[in-house]
Amino acid sequence: MDTPPVVTCYRHADRRAGVSCQRCGRPICPDCMIPASVGFHCPACTSAGAQRVVRNPLAASDPIATKILIGLNVVAFIALVVSSGAPQQVLQGSGGPLVEDFGLIGHAPYRLSYPFGVADGEWWRLITGGFLHGGLLHIGFNMVVLWLLGTQIERALGWQRYVVLYLASLLAGSFGVMLLSPVGMTVGASGAIFGLMGAAVVLQRAAGVSLRSSGLITLVVVNLLITFAVPGISIGGHIGGLIGGMATGAAMVAVDRRAPSMAAAVGIGLGLSALFFVGSLWAAAQWQDPLLTLFN
Repeated sequence: MDTPPVVTCYRHADRRAGVSCQRCGRPICPDCMIPASVGFHCPACTSAGAQRVVRNPLAASDPIATKILIGLNVVAFIALVVSSGAPQQVLQGSGGPLVEDFGLIGHAPYRLSYPFGVADGEWWRLITGGFLHGGLLHIGFNMVVLWLLGTQIERALGWQRYVVLYLASLLAGSFGVMLLSPVGMTVGASGAIFGLMGAAVVLQRAAGVSLRSSGLITLVVVNLLITFAVPGISIGGHIGGLIGGMATGAAMVAVDRRAPSMAAAVGIGLGLSALFFVGSLWAAAQWQDPLLTLFN
């Protein structure tokens, strides 16, 4: 079978083309891709005024929402260290009082104290668990990835869509945890971060960007392999966040294509967030002690 020829950029013959200009149809590389109201235009069509480049007026150059989210995670980690009474242990990955009070757990049936968790009315754990981390390495890695992904997505969507996307992804990750491991304590922003990765896949495909050439598909695959290969990582949180982020991103893209509206996109994101929240409450309530089930 013949191998299809490599399509190169019409302005840079040594570079592989990612998409074609929506105006003239000529192939262009990532450096020549200029966002337009539909797809991408090449520099020649843009400079000729063939169509005005349309940018999101609410997508500020300063990713303030990402900075705030990182700040909240850092403040929560500092509070965790200070309140623990054993800072060195917390820095190395042990828990602490804040994890006991705000970490994500559906049930704590085998604790000798009182029962607690999402199923016992502590619904806030579905959100607060995503801002706590188990050690310096854990928060350091998550915040680096959040900065790299979050700044790009926030600039593309605007801070309103972005914040709602983050919330939906976080709650979708919590939903995954409640489905797969409700009796284990889970902390970390990785569920929300996996949601951002999922949304980025949807956004790049919608814009006609090659996932392979952008490196995004490699990032997703590598992180999924780590999720299943390394013990102690929340599979439910990562997979739930990834699926939730993809679903929310796809819904926002669909709304923008039919009737571009910030309110509509934010509304659909909040609706999915509510769905993931209610689903988490339901999943937490479904858990049954296997020992009791065995002897009943």
